[in-house]
Formats: sequence, structure tokens, C-alpha cells
Amino acid sequence: MSSVVLLDYGSGNLHSAERALVRAGARVEVTADPEVALAADGLVVPGVGAFAACMAGLRAVRGERIIGQRLAGGRPVLGICVGMQILFDRGVEFGVETDGCGEWPGTVDKLEAPVLPHMGWNTVSAPADSVLFAGMDPTTRFYFVHTYAARTWDLPPSDHLAAPRLTWCEYGTGRFLAAVENGALSATQFHPEKSGDAGAQLLSNWVKSL
Repeated sequence: MSSVVLLDYGSGNLHSAERALVRAGARVEVTADPEVALAADGLVVPGVGAFAACMAGLRAVRGERIIGQRLAGGRPVLGICVGMQILFDRGVEFGVETDGCGEWPGTVDKLEAPVLPHMGWNTVSAPADSVLFAGMDPTTRFYFVHTYAARTWDLPPSDHLAAPRLTWCEYGTGRFLAAVENGALSATQFHPEKSGDAGAQLLSNWVKSL
């Protein structure tokens, strides 16, 4: 059974995420202890609320260092919702720019849509070789609740690294990144722990990949 740490930094639906990960077959510990977080087979970074508040909470427990150290060693990390957003260079909310973890270049900003937040069930367009979405029908829906997202992918192609797997979602007048699989670092903008059987399968796919 794979060990997974759910990073406790004051943000996220920890209890529902913990239950969902256990259902997915993981042995879960909720903690911000760096040694435990670094030693686990997988690390999940949740996130709910404002980008700036999540980054403040993350820095308070040196979470950005934990993420960076794990990735430097090729150790899997999964970000969820704002836990995905803070992996980018910066977030812009209400005209305020906040530095993120900088694992991916780019800016998280407001969606362009007549109705915000984007709340409810929506389909996504995943690549055929996706690990997270393996075995899922293209009509599968996931649960979203957010006003901000990464709307572009700014990481340049590499001759030495495998191309990231990008999953997109259409909403309003454009699209945004619904999920990214980039080596050891994966993330979803939607909430798998709130997405019923579909979310359970996605988490199970990730746990099996550890």
C-alpha cells in the first residue's frame, strides 16, 4: 500500500480528501512535518480559497521547499484546485499579484465568462496517453468550483524531457487547464474528492502510479 501525505498548511478539504485517498487505496497521513512529507511515496497539496492566502499558509510551513525537494528527487506530487494554481509563477486576484511556487511558468488569472465562479460539473479533454484519466470515457464529468485558472501553458518544449500531458476544459469564452501531468508533478483544477466515482478513479490511477 502506497503512503501518501496530505499536506496540512491550513487550506483545503482535508477530511474529504483524506477519505477519497483512502478509498483510492493509499495509506494517508495528514501533516506538515517535512521529514514525513519527504519520505512518503506521494504528496498531495490541496487548496481552497484565495491564491495569496494559500501561498501564505504554504510558506508558513515551508511547503514550497517540501514540494521543490520532492520534485528534485523525482518524487510524485499532486496539486488540487488552488493547490494546482500555486504551482505556477504567479497569481493575480483583485489586481494583486502574488508569487507562486514557480514550478511552472505562467500566470493564474480570472476566467473570461458571463457567470463566475465556474461551479458544477464539466467535461474535460484529456490526451490519449494520460495516466490520471486512464480508462475514463471522454464524457466523464468532474466537479469544479473556481473563478481563476491557468489559461495558457507557457513551458517551452524540451529536447531532453517528455512533453507534459495537458488536459483542457471549455468554459465561458475560452478554455483553461483542467489538469497537468508533467513528470513527477501532476495537478487538477477540479476537485477529485468531490467528483464521485470519476474522482475516485482518477485518484486511484495516481496512487497506482506511485
